[in-house]
Amino acid sequence: MHVLSMRAQLAIGAAMILLMAMTRGQHFASVQNLPSASWSIFFLAGFYLRPRWMFVLLFAVASVLDFGSLASGTISEWCLSPAYWALVPAYGSLWLAGRLFAGWQRDDLGSLAGLALTLVGAAFVAYLFSGGGFYFFSGRYPEPTLAGFLARIAQHVPRHLGNLAFYVGTALVLHVGILSALRLRAREVH
Repeated sequence: MHVLSMRAQLAIGAAMILLMAMTRGQHFASVQNLPSASWSIFFLAGFYLRPRWMFVLLFAVASVLDFGSLASGTISEWCLSPAYWALVPAYGSLWLAGRLFAGWQRDDLGSLAGLALTLVGAAFVAYLFSGGGFYFFSGRYPEPTLAGFLARIAQHVPRHLGNLAFYVGTALVLHVGILSALRLRAREVH
């Protein structure tokens, strides 16, 4: 497990908040055509950030962005039902998966298989909470059934997993690049 300084963790946390603001919903700071990075942010926060209060802060930022977008009229209330709070265990499962992977991860190629399996499992569990919560408890579907939900899993999980893989893969490239540069610099000093 990589132990980062508090300064590095705060910088990563600030970058995650900025990325969330740029990719979540439709509001003043969103960048069009970028998929939401929210799932990835919670996974990566679990991996990199030790303080548990960062989970609460990130969820608060996501909620402020969502409810602010609703208040400004840039989104409808379609997604903001009582089922919204199913995002807490959904994002919590992603955070926990990041924490678990941080303990399993080693700086070798073998960790890539573990990362891939962790992401698949995390995406599935997160969708059970977020998609299942919305499907069964939002009131938007008059007679939700297990068969109907299973069809939604096949329809929606691949997209969520693709977004998760895109952002985590980008973070992986940055992670390896920064570690390589730091190791090279350390060798030059000695």
